[in-house]
Amino acid sequence: MEDILEAQAQGSTIHLRVVQSRLDAAAAPRFKQKLASVWQDGLLRAEVDMSSVEFIDSSGVGALLSAYRRLPEATASVALHGMRPQVQAVIELLRLHRIFRIA
Repeated sequence: MEDILEAQAQGSTIHLRVVQSRLDAAAAPRFKQKLASVWQDGLLRAEVDMSSVEFIDSSGVGALLSAYRRLPEATASVALHGMRPQVQAVIELLRLHRIFRIA
């Protein structure tokens, strides 16, 4: 099965790129598994390239929140890059633009 996520840690930042068009209930478990396999101690920030994502549902949002929850509470910073309007609308509807930085 094709990977959902490409990841690379650089210093205290992990760079993630969602490589499939749907971040939904079918993809969320693979996202979380891949995230767990590449996670390192000392990470303070996550930069997520969302440019390939055309659809996100609540499970996909939960997968993104799992990255946020892995970061130290005081310094947690997750930036979402390249979101399509329909994906950004879901994030904003759920008021998660208060948690995630939209870049």
